[in-house]
Amino acid sequence: MSANAPASDLLSRTAKYILVTGGAGFIGSHLVERLLAEGKPVVIIDDFSTGSCENLRPVANHPSLRIIDSKLSACPELSELVAKAECIFHLAAAVGVELVLQSPVRTLQVNLRETEVILEAASRHGVPVLLASSSEVYGKGRGKELSEQDDLIIGPPQITRWGYACSKLMDEFLALAYAREHRLPVVIARIFNTVGPRQAGRYGMVLPRFITAAKTGRPLRVHGNGRQTRCFCYVGDTVEALLRLSQCEAARGQIFNVGGTEEVAIAALAQRVIDLTKSPSKIEFVSYDEAYGPGFEDLPQRKPNVQKLEATTGFRPNRSLDSIIALAAQA
Repeated sequence: MSANAPASDLLSRTAKYILVTGGAGFIGSHLVERLLAEGKPVVIIDDFSTGSCENLRPVANHPSLRIIDSKLSACPELSELVAKAECIFHLAAAVGVELVLQSPVRTLQVNLRETEVILEAASRHGVPVLLASSSEVYGKGRGKELSEQDDLIIGPPQITRWGYACSKLMDEFLALAYAREHRLPVVIARIFNTVGPRQAGRYGMVLPRFITAAKTGRPLRVHGNGRQTRCFCYVGDTVEALLRLSQCEAARGQIFNVGGTEEVAIAALAQRVIDLTKSPSKIEFVSYDEAYGPGFEDLPQRKPNVQKLEATTGFRPNRSLDSIIALAAQA
């Protein structure tokens, strides 16, 4: 598949399409697949820095898909592409704790500069935008459940991970500023631990790391004492939530948590992966210093409150964790 595929005849004749930035990424590729299945023409802009052609293999030759290999800030067609778009899903971002720690400058530049470029273009043409944010913006939030109206407590700038949280939070501030000052139709989705087929573990995502290790009989490396808890959401449910939010006028100008609510300790997650895959692997505990270097801060708990999502769209992710693991392990 060419990452610079020309527009098909259908796309050339179609006045409106869906523009997906970061469409070759994990969540983006599932979103694109869903949109095409529903008969929507799609244009992807992605520089393939963390996305891949392999993610788009199921739809590579679809006549209603155009793929542009470029950063948003370097795309000469951006203004024209945005002007003809029905709506924009902005998923392009630096992803994964390992990438954030290894490339902090790139992380900040991608998350800030590329978001500013797409919001400016969308504002110029009045095109609705769904901005994919992150649960990381909650920082050191300690609530039993994290809600959209909570105060946000970010750690010091000497700790690299908080730069990512701040960059995603600044994306939210900028999007809402465009909404208030320029009446740009914007919806913000704070995405919590989304998992499923095609997710790569090379950027630090925990479930694909565990599944790969279990399948190959290697130890499942759990950071810290393993008592930290997380909630996981199947990618198909995340896509459903994003689609519903993008189509809901009542959601515009607002922020929504998107994630599962079944809480699990990471050590228990590792054991469930071993049990479900019938793996001979063992669990190995690794200190945060060994995994990420001195000074890394992790959170003991991160659970989203999704009542607002359900009240506004009628949908909440409710797939069981065991079924999520099973689906992810099939990849």
